[in-house]
Amino acid sequence: MDLPGVDVVRFVAVAAVLYSHIAFYLVDDLGTGWWGIDLTYEVLVKGAGLNQHLSSVGVSAFMMLTGLLVTRSAIRQDRGKFLIARAARLLPAFWVSILAAVALVWLGINGTFSGHATVSVSEAFLSFFLGGFFLKPQVIVLGVVWTLAAQISFYLWCVAGRSLLRTAPVAVPMLGAVLCMLVLLYNLYVPEPYSVPFLSKVASTLPTLFLGQIVYLRWAGLISVRAFLAALFAQVSVIVMATDINVYWSGSRYLWTVIVIFAAVVLVARYDGRFAHSPAVVWVATRSYCIYLTHTLVMYRIYENTVGIAGTTVAIALVLIGCGLVAEVLYRTVEVPAAQWIKNRWLAPKPVASVQRPATATRA
Repeated sequence: MDLPGVDVVRFVAVAAVLYSHIAFYLVDDLGTGWWGIDLTYEVLVKGAGLNQHLSSVGVSAFMMLTGLLVTRSAIRQDRGKFLIARAARLLPAFWVSILAAVALVWLGINGTFSGHATVSVSEAFLSFFLGGFFLKPQVIVLGVVWTLAAQISFYLWCVAGRSLLRTAPVAVPMLGAVLCMLVLLYNLYVPEPYSVPFLSKVASTLPTLFLGQIVYLRWAGLISVRAFLAALFAQVSVIVMATDINVYWSGSRYLWTVIVIFAAVVLVARYDGRFAHSPAVVWVATRSYCIYLTHTLVMYRIYENTVGIAGTTVAIALVLIGCGLVAEVLYRTVEVPAAQWIKNRWLAPKPVASVQRPATATRA
């Protein structure tokens, strides 16, 4: 299936994530503002009805792309190769980013994203496996990586349901919606200390991955229109439940925002115009994961050290440049070479030994 527009979706998702964290920082943390935030609020928040600061726009777009693009691999690859390929893509850059985050906290340059002044060795170790999100209270050295918990859950669900994906594919997102509802109900009715609040956030995000999966299944002709609509309804039901019990930070506009992003992904994924192949779009799209991992590690320090000299607009421009440079280094030195090494080591087809035939004697 040819999807030339996915780079455009990644480009927009990166822009939304960067904008969201800049807006939260300037408005909610510093109590200041910027003309770009005012314009975005009037057009996209007040006008289009999206979440404040576009808080779930980028995440929803990234998640839908993951569901759309990964489902094909989950169906075709065997379970081991599928998981190795996903690990090669995600883990090396993630671990290096966590190491950098812990070092910055220990050096006193950055604080944690959960209000702690520092982290212990054991808490730092747990961070390499997303364990800090499950602590009570949470200990978070790099806040954005919570989405990896949703992605990994989706991968494992696809692996567990691979047989269904091949025989009754609509059952995978449908049963996934049921599981998400059960998680939400568990945390709603089970008292402390037995509830796991972070799992509700994961369960509220998984529908965006399943929406991408449903689109792929329909486009590939693997499910009927009726099954497609039923699966959509199941995911919407999870989002409505999550909104009603206030488990997601995106608030009452979460469902509408997801609907808008879903429509945009469906429309743009097959777009094949010049913009989709422009150098800027391709560069941002290929570095999108590294930008996502590292931008909150550097953006706040860049801003606070430049805004007094250059003003808000120039400081934000320098933030974007700094985030791009850091992401480029991580991309070139870690993400690409590490993924290639893992794939060569574990996924490359083994050479077939040639059989030497015994030489036959020739007559004189």
